Amino acid sequence: MAGGGVKGGQYIGSTDELGMYAQEPRAHVNDIHASMLHAIGLDHLRVTYMHNGRAERPTVVAGEVIKPAVRLIRS
Repeated sequence: MAGGGVKGGQYIGSTDELGMYAQEPRAHVNDIHASMLHAIGLDHLRVTYMHNGRAERPTVVAGEVIKPAVRLIRS
């Protein structure tokens, strides 16, 4: 999330002892995309791009901003 104002060196959640599987809280890639767009000041529900003549959203029809990540944004 570099460039979006998120403090470096922070982490949210945990993995298993090998680092292979997310434990709690789990996030979908659409949630991560929504959080990145929020960090740079864009509303993920309103951002669209044209793909094969059809307007699409980067977060498809899902995705929510990860609240703990938003709190890590520098003021």
